[in-house]
Amino acid sequence: MKKFLLGTVGVVALGLAAPAVAADLPARTYTKAPAYVAAVYDWSGFYIGANAGWGNSRDSRFDETFGLDLGAHDADGAVAGGQIGYRWQTGTWVFGLEAQGDWADLSGNHLNPLVFDNRLSSKTDAFGLFTGQIGYAWNNALLYVKGGAAVTDRKYDFTVDSTGAPISSTGYKTRWSGTVGVGLEYGFAPNWSFGVEYDHIFESRYTVAFTTPGGLPAADSFRTGGDTDLVTARINYRWGGPLIPRF
Repeated sequence: MKKFLLGTVGVVALGLAAPAVAADLPARTYTKAPAYVAAVYDWSGFYIGANAGWGNSRDSRFDETFGLDLGAHDADGAVAGGQIGYRWQTGTWVFGLEAQGDWADLSGNHLNPLVFDNRLSSKTDAFGLFTGQIGYAWNNALLYVKGGAAVTDRKYDFTVDSTGAPISSTGYKTRWSGTVGVGLEYGFAPNWSFGVEYDHIFESRYTVAFTTPGGLPAADSFRTGGDTDLVTARINYRWGGPLIPRF
Protein backbone atom coordinates (compact mmCIF):
# COMPACT_ATOMS: atom_id res chain seq x y z
CA MET A 1 0.00 0.00 0.00
CA LYS A 2 2.83 2.34 0.88
CA LYS A 3 4.57 1.69 -2.43
CA PHE A 4 1.35 2.37 -4.35
CA LEU A 5 0.89 5.73 -2.63
CA LEU A 6 4.49 6.75 -3.36
CA GLY A 7 4.08 5.83 -7.04
CA THR A 8 0.86 7.82 -7.31
CA VAL A 9 2.48 10.89 -5.71
CA GLY A 10 5.42 10.61 -8.21
CA VAL A 11 3.13 10.51 -11.25
CA VAL A 12 1.19 13.55 -10.04
CA ALA A 13 4.42 15.46 -9.38
CA LEU A 14 5.68 14.76 -12.91
CA GLY A 15 2.36 15.93 -14.36
CA LEU A 16 2.57 19.20 -12.48
CA ALA A 17 6.22 19.80 -13.39
CA ALA A 18 5.85 19.15 -17.17
CA PRO A 19 4.15 22.49 -18.01
CA ALA A 20 6.83 24.38 -16.12
CA VAL A 21 9.64 22.60 -17.96
CA ALA A 22 7.94 23.16 -21.31
CA ALA A 23 7.63 26.87 -20.55
CA ASP A 24 11.42 27.07 -20.07
CA LEU A 25 12.21 25.51 -23.51
CA PRO A 26 13.00 27.92 -26.43
CA ALA A 27 10.27 28.52 -29.00
CA ARG A 28 10.45 26.38 -32.15
CA THR A 29 11.97 28.22 -35.13
CA TYR A 30 10.79 27.78 -38.74
CA THR A 31 13.32 28.08 -41.62
CA LYS A 32 11.97 29.70 -44.78
CA ALA A 33 12.50 27.62 -47.94
CA PRO A 34 15.10 29.12 -50.32
CA ALA A 35 13.77 31.06 -53.29
CA TYR A 36 13.41 29.11 -56.54
CA VAL A 37 16.21 29.78 -59.02
CA ALA A 38 15.56 29.03 -62.71
CA ALA A 39 18.53 28.23 -64.92
CA VAL A 40 18.76 30.43 -68.03
CA TYR A 41 20.92 29.52 -71.02
CA ASP A 42 23.64 32.06 -71.82
CA TRP A 43 24.83 32.28 -75.45
CA SER A 44 27.85 34.46 -74.66
CA GLY A 45 31.38 33.26 -75.45
CA PHE A 46 33.72 32.04 -78.17
CA TYR A 47 32.63 28.99 -80.17
CA ILE A 48 33.97 26.68 -82.84
CA GLY A 49 32.09 24.12 -84.88
CA ALA A 50 31.51 22.13 -88.05
CA ASN A 51 28.85 22.22 -90.74
CA ALA A 52 27.69 20.14 -93.71
CA GLY A 53 24.89 20.36 -96.20
CA TRP A 54 23.88 21.23 -99.74
CA GLY A 55 24.40 24.15 -102.10
CA ASN A 56 23.20 25.38 -105.47
CA SER A 57 24.78 27.97 -107.77
CA ARG A 58 23.37 29.40 -110.99
CA ASP A 59 25.43 29.78 -114.19
CA SER A 60 23.80 31.93 -116.87
CA ARG A 61 26.16 32.29 -119.86
CA PHE A 62 25.93 35.21 -122.31
CA ASP A 63 28.19 36.02 -125.29
CA GLU A 64 28.85 39.75 -124.98
CA THR A 65 30.74 39.96 -128.29
CA PHE A 66 27.74 38.89 -130.39
CA GLY A 67 24.93 39.54 -127.90
CA LEU A 68 23.88 35.88 -127.74
CA ASP A 69 22.20 34.10 -124.82
CA LEU A 70 23.87 30.71 -124.31
CA GLY A 71 21.42 29.37 -121.72
CA ALA A 72 21.86 28.46 -118.06
CA HIS A 73 22.21 25.56 -115.63
CA ASP A 74 22.16 24.88 -111.91
CA ALA A 75 25.38 23.60 -110.35
CA ASP A 76 24.64 21.81 -107.09
CA GLY A 77 26.24 19.39 -104.65
CA ALA A 78 27.62 18.90 -101.17
CA VAL A 79 29.37 21.41 -98.90
CA ALA A 80 31.25 20.83 -95.64
CA GLY A 81 33.49 22.91 -93.43
CA GLY A 82 33.82 24.76 -90.16
CA GLN A 83 33.07 28.02 -88.41
CA ILE A 84 34.47 30.07 -85.53
CA GLY A 85 32.92 33.06 -83.84
CA TYR A 86 32.01 35.01 -80.75
CA ARG A 87 28.61 35.93 -79.31
CA TRP A 88 27.54 38.17 -76.47
CA GLN A 89 24.08 38.28 -74.93
CA THR A 90 22.25 41.20 -73.33
CA GLY A 91 18.81 40.28 -72.03
CA THR A 92 17.16 38.19 -74.73
CA TRP A 93 19.19 39.76 -77.57
CA VAL A 94 22.30 38.04 -78.90
CA PHE A 95 24.97 39.66 -81.10
CA GLY A 96 27.86 37.91 -82.82
CA LEU A 97 30.65 37.79 -85.37
CA GLU A 98 31.54 34.67 -87.36
CA ALA A 99 33.96 33.40 -90.00
CA GLN A 100 33.07 30.26 -91.98
CA GLY A 101 35.07 28.32 -94.56
CA ASP A 102 33.77 25.38 -96.60
CA TRP A 103 34.89 22.91 -99.21
CA ALA A 104 32.27 22.57 -101.96
CA ASP A 105 31.44 20.41 -104.96
CA LEU A 106 28.78 22.45 -106.76
CA SER A 107 29.01 21.36 -110.37
CA GLY A 108 26.73 21.34 -113.39
CA ASN A 109 26.57 21.86 -117.16
CA HIS A 110 24.21 22.36 -120.07
CA LEU A 111 24.33 21.97 -123.84
CA ASN A 112 25.55 24.95 -125.81
CA PRO A 113 22.53 25.96 -127.95
CA LEU A 114 24.77 27.45 -130.65
CA VAL A 115 27.56 24.86 -130.99
CA PHE A 116 27.00 21.16 -131.63
CA ASP A 117 28.72 18.71 -129.26
CA ASN A 118 29.67 21.47 -126.84
CA ARG A 119 28.67 21.91 -123.21
CA LEU A 120 29.02 24.85 -120.82
CA SER A 121 30.07 23.79 -117.33
CA SER A 122 30.88 25.37 -113.98
CA LYS A 123 32.12 24.21 -110.59
CA THR A 124 32.39 25.94 -107.20
CA ASP A 125 35.00 24.22 -105.06
CA ALA A 126 35.22 26.53 -102.02
CA PHE A 127 33.60 29.51 -100.32
CA GLY A 128 33.96 31.62 -97.21
CA LEU A 129 31.48 33.74 -95.22
CA PHE A 130 32.40 36.64 -92.91
CA THR A 131 29.29 37.88 -91.15
CA GLY A 132 27.73 39.69 -88.23
CA GLN A 133 24.72 38.24 -86.39
CA ILE A 134 21.69 39.58 -84.53
CA GLY A 135 19.51 37.06 -82.72
CA TYR A 136 16.69 36.63 -80.23
CA ALA A 137 16.92 33.90 -77.58
CA TRP A 138 14.20 31.93 -75.86
CA ASN A 139 16.39 30.40 -73.16
CA ASN A 140 18.30 27.65 -75.04
CA ALA A 141 16.71 28.35 -78.46
CA LEU A 142 18.21 31.07 -80.65
CA LEU A 143 16.78 32.55 -83.87
CA TYR A 144 19.20 34.83 -85.72
CA VAL A 145 19.82 36.68 -88.96
CA LYS A 146 23.26 37.34 -90.41
CA GLY A 147 24.88 39.39 -93.15
CA GLY A 148 28.27 40.38 -94.48
CA ALA A 149 30.77 39.40 -97.16
CA ALA A 150 31.34 36.16 -99.07
CA VAL A 151 34.19 34.89 -101.22
CA THR A 152 33.73 32.07 -103.74
CA ASP A 153 36.10 30.08 -105.92
CA ARG A 154 34.44 28.98 -109.16
CA LYS A 155 35.66 27.56 -112.47
CA TYR A 156 33.92 28.02 -115.84
CA ASP A 157 34.54 25.85 -118.93
CA PHE A 158 33.48 25.20 -122.47
CA THR A 159 33.94 21.46 -122.99
CA VAL A 160 33.57 18.96 -125.84
CA ASP A 161 30.49 16.87 -125.02
CA SER A 162 31.86 13.50 -126.16
CA THR A 163 35.18 13.66 -124.26
CA GLY A 164 34.70 16.32 -121.59
CA ALA A 165 37.99 17.91 -122.60
CA PRO A 166 38.04 21.69 -122.06
CA ILE A 167 38.30 23.79 -125.20
CA SER A 168 38.11 27.11 -123.35
CA SER A 169 38.48 27.72 -119.63
CA THR A 170 38.80 30.50 -117.06
CA GLY A 171 40.70 28.55 -114.45
CA TYR A 172 39.35 29.35 -110.98
CA LYS A 173 37.69 32.72 -110.57
CA THR A 174 37.74 34.16 -107.03
CA ARG A 175 34.95 36.65 -106.41
CA TRP A 176 33.87 38.75 -103.41
CA SER A 177 30.20 39.57 -102.92
CA GLY A 178 27.53 40.12 -100.29
CA THR A 179 25.65 37.48 -98.31
CA VAL A 180 22.66 37.23 -95.98
CA GLY A 181 21.30 34.31 -93.97
CA VAL A 182 19.01 33.08 -91.22
CA GLY A 183 19.49 30.30 -88.69
CA LEU A 184 17.87 28.48 -85.79
CA GLU A 185 20.10 27.01 -83.08
CA TYR A 186 19.29 24.90 -80.01
CA GLY A 187 21.48 24.39 -76.96
CA PHE A 188 21.15 20.71 -76.08
CA ALA A 189 23.92 20.67 -73.43
CA PRO A 190 25.64 23.35 -71.30
CA ASN A 191 28.28 24.14 -73.98
CA TRP A 192 26.94 22.35 -77.07
CA SER A 193 24.41 23.55 -79.62
CA PHE A 194 22.97 22.24 -82.88
CA GLY A 195 21.35 24.28 -85.62
CA VAL A 196 20.28 24.68 -89.23
CA GLU A 197 21.10 27.66 -91.43
CA TYR A 198 20.22 29.08 -94.83
CA ASP A 199 22.55 31.49 -96.67
CA HIS A 200 22.26 33.38 -99.95
CA ILE A 201 25.34 34.72 -101.77
CA PHE A 202 24.74 37.58 -104.21
CA GLU A 203 27.30 36.68 -106.86
CA SER A 204 25.18 37.92 -109.76
CA ARG A 205 26.67 37.85 -113.30
CA TYR A 206 29.98 39.32 -114.35
CA THR A 207 32.38 39.38 -117.27
CA VAL A 208 34.84 36.49 -117.40
CA ALA A 209 37.97 36.34 -119.57
CA PHE A 210 38.19 32.84 -121.07
CA THR A 211 41.43 31.37 -122.42
CA THR A 212 42.24 28.46 -124.70
CA PRO A 213 44.07 25.35 -123.44
CA GLY A 214 47.24 26.90 -124.90
CA GLY A 215 46.79 29.99 -122.72
CA LEU A 216 45.64 32.37 -125.47
CA PRO A 217 42.67 34.71 -124.88
CA ALA A 218 39.36 33.46 -126.26
CA ALA A 219 37.97 35.36 -129.24
CA ASP A 220 34.66 36.21 -127.53
CA SER A 221 33.93 37.96 -124.24
CA PHE A 222 31.39 36.27 -121.95
CA ARG A 223 29.22 37.27 -119.03
CA THR A 224 28.49 34.41 -116.68
CA GLY A 225 27.76 33.45 -113.08
CA GLY A 226 24.77 33.69 -110.75
CA ASP A 227 23.73 33.63 -107.08
CA THR A 228 24.38 30.75 -104.69
CA ASP A 229 22.06 29.23 -102.07
CA LEU A 230 23.27 27.11 -99.14
CA VAL A 231 21.49 24.98 -96.53
CA THR A 232 23.64 23.51 -93.76
CA ALA A 233 23.37 21.70 -90.46
CA ARG A 234 25.78 22.96 -87.80
CA ILE A 235 27.15 21.87 -84.45
CA ASN A 236 29.06 24.23 -82.14
CA TYR A 237 31.07 23.99 -78.92
CA ARG A 238 31.16 27.19 -76.87
CA TRP A 239 33.54 28.44 -74.20
CA GLY A 240 31.77 30.60 -71.64
CA GLY A 241 29.21 30.49 -68.86
CA PRO A 242 26.45 28.18 -70.07
CA LEU A 243 23.93 29.13 -67.39
CA ILE A 244 23.04 32.30 -65.48
CA PRO A 245 20.68 32.41 -62.45
CA ARG A 246 17.29 34.10 -62.61
CA PHE A 247 15.21 34.49 -59.44
